[in-house]
Amino acid sequence: MQMKEDLRGGRVFALVALVAAVAAAALLSNPLRGQSASDLTLATFSGDRMLADIRVLSSDEFQGRGPGTKGEDLTIAYVEKQFRDAGLEPGNPNGTYLQEVPMVGIRPDPKMEMTFTGHGTTTHLAFENDFIASTRDPLDSVKLDADMIFVGYGVQAPEYQWDDFKGVDVKGKIIVVLINDPPVKKNGELDPNVFGGKAMTYYGRWTYKYEKAAELGAAGCIIVHETGPAGYPWEVVRDSWAGERFTLPPPDEAARSALVESWITHEQAEALFKAAGYDFASLKEKAVSRDFRPVPLGMRAQLEVHNALRTIRSHNVVGKVTGSDPALKSEYVIYSAHWDHFGIGPAINGQNIYHGALDNGSGSAALMELGRAFASLKVRPKRSILFLSVTGEEQGLLGSEYYAEHPLYPLARTAANINMDGMNVLGKTRDITEIGMGKSTLDEVVAAVAKEQGRIVNDDPEPEKGFYYRSDHFSFAKVGVPAFDPDSGIDYMGKPAGWGMKMRDQYTANDYHKPSDVIKPYWDMSGTVQDCQLFFAVGYRVANAAKMPEWKPGAEFKAIREKSLAGN
Repeated sequence: MQMKEDLRGGRVFALVALVAAVAAAALLSNPLRGQSASDLTLATFSGDRMLADIRVLSSDEFQGRGPGTKGEDLTIAYVEKQFRDAGLEPGNPNGTYLQEVPMVGIRPDPKMEMTFTGHGTTTHLAFENDFIASTRDPLDSVKLDADMIFVGYGVQAPEYQWDDFKGVDVKGKIIVVLINDPPVKKNGELDPNVFGGKAMTYYGRWTYKYEKAAELGAAGCIIVHETGPAGYPWEVVRDSWAGERFTLPPPDEAARSALVESWITHEQAEALFKAAGYDFASLKEKAVSRDFRPVPLGMRAQLEVHNALRTIRSHNVVGKVTGSDPALKSEYVIYSAHWDHFGIGPAINGQNIYHGALDNGSGSAALMELGRAFASLKVRPKRSILFLSVTGEEQGLLGSEYYAEHPLYPLARTAANINMDGMNVLGKTRDITEIGMGKSTLDEVVAAVAKEQGRIVNDDPEPEKGFYYRSDHFSFAKVGVPAFDPDSGIDYMGKPAGWGMKMRDQYTANDYHKPSDVIKPYWDMSGTVQDCQLFFAVGYRVANAAKMPEWKPGAEFKAIREKSLAGN
């Protein structure tokens, strides 16, 4: 509609501009009013800047960012400088950007040999090629000589009426277990009502297997590796476990466990069962039943583990933006990403620096960029924002676990965790992946922001790999904090159907936990920027919302959260 001449164009323009300015000021002073795509554009993100950060962190100079090395010193100094230069406040109440994380390094003697004897046969297994073995607790040596029992998937799950240990005492024995959950089927398809169907539950995670073995007093636990169910090849196990591994010190001597934690290859497992007079495939099939009973193999395993031990002081790096609302600034939204990788390890194709460009130089770069974004806001969100760059993720989520056990700010006042472990460096997508979708009310926030971007939210396309239990958000979830674990979308703009999954598989096979995880010529940081905008908006909305996010009914962490809030 045309304006009438007598309103005078200049006066009309001034009036419109004034109204727009007032509306904008109102929106900034009260971000909950008219909250729409505005908070997607409150801050800008630079793909070039993030790529420059990744280039530094994954350089040869940083030596693979191993905890307790020169690489750690360089990394935490770099992250701290970026936090300070961005204008973030020191995140530790003691006035520093660092939280000290004590760790014990355990390096097994590579000359160890495992022997299987029984039924007139003796088999010698070679360390790294055939098996991996270590102790989780810092012990100089452990000698193993015990009978072996096959216990299927090693699961005790009352809610599924499942017990793989029925009728047997495994104390002092060595249990042999299968990786992942029992793949129970119904009408030819995985039953979604038993162990999550296609999705892995915590019962399928290797950490659960070892924890259960220790709980039942076993002397050792041997997991049979299979690439498909595990989600990674044997080389990942070898390269991750053969060198020095770190652990948090046990709280006291009584809490130490002498359990030997071991993996063997699928080929060696088949040979073991054949020597025991069984067909591995047949027993594996029988294990997918509630009626399964443990099978003594009539074989003994002999192994002596000698460890070289050292104590280090590693660090989480912490920056903060204090909230603007006096009533809510004591509550926190935590963004996290792990800075560590594997340092210098076994050479592959002549390279021994495990650069970790994607894993997790990219997540670290995004964390720093989000810190810059929030620090640049003229009007801060109501709740405070914490930026937590954690150590020891590759060693078993150690830095985030330590924070969860020694929080700098009360967990009951921690509204949510948003974790970044490997960013999308392949271009813009029409979707975003949410690992663990359906567990908390963060789902609705993520979906709303994604919709404003013209995107959809998908559940994990590889739920069988158990990603929900494999990154730092899990440390927060375990203590009750609602956690958002995003992953790259798979529907790439300008790419054919299936291209995204093909690139995922290529990375897993060729670069995951290998020295070749470096910046690639084909990287497209527009996808990183797109996801950072989403992560920013999700955290911003949570920081301004009237209520903190909640776990949904049936979520395994709901009771823990409710207990935490009740004691607040």
